[in-house]
Amino acid sequence: MSSTTDASAGRAQIAARTLRTDRWWLPPLATAVGLGAWVIYATVRAFMQEWYFVADYNYLTPFYSPCVSNGCVEQAAHFGRFLPDVWWLPYAAISLPFLLLFRLTCYYYRKAYYRAFWLSPPACAVAEPHQRYTGETRFPLLFQNLHRYFFYIAALISIINTYDAIRAFQKADGSFGLGLGNIILLINVVFLWAYTLSCHSCRSIIGGRLNHFSKHPLRYKLWGQVSRLNGKHMQLAWTTLVTLAVTDFYIMAVSAGWIPDLRIIN
Repeated sequence: MSSTTDASAGRAQIAARTLRTDRWWLPPLATAVGLGAWVIYATVRAFMQEWYFVADYNYLTPFYSPCVSNGCVEQAAHFGRFLPDVWWLPYAAISLPFLLLFRLTCYYYRKAYYRAFWLSPPACAVAEPHQRYTGETRFPLLFQNLHRYFFYIAALISIINTYDAIRAFQKADGSFGLGLGNIILLINVVFLWAYTLSCHSCRSIIGGRLNHFSKHPLRYKLWGQVSRLNGKHMQLAWTTLVTLAVTDFYIMAVSAGWIPDLRIIN
């Protein structure tokens, strides 16, 4: 009988899909439920086309930023209104597709939905049901290589979100104001920046193509900071989903009149 540790013997032939006895199916199931619930919520909100702006306090939900549809409230259209107002086109149609592509091609999210939805593989040491494996070398997964370009657009949209959060400190009458909505918007922006900058592409852009870090001390320092963030990329990916949903829901609730904004100043 040949040893299963002998490389020449090939892979061990095991009839069972896995020999694991723990609940290996729980993480991919939780991921599928979490991502699925968020996608449903975000899709519904993007096409509701209402309760996205609080005029008194300049609160604009990130799901509608930048609001560039002709149907947008004028005060919420910080960058003009030029898209047609039709039900099937989100008010923030110029940003949402790129944000979706940025997350869809994200290294962590790829691992998450490959395992949770495609079962490729569902967990470590668990065989996948697919007969063939081509990785990301064929269409449509070949486009995953565009991730670094989506990063640039996501960074630009994060700047717009930052502008929205800062603008919200100015009330409709021009005076300074501070409410719970401002704090929620600010926290969301901070986490969005942390997630965006922790991206693997950002780390590569800052420290890639360098043969000697000693000759580039500033880039080395920045690379070190981004590398620390990169170690939390998974946690930040989930945290930003939560902060985005909470921010949107709070602004929707205030805009719809379900709850009043908790004012701290003015």
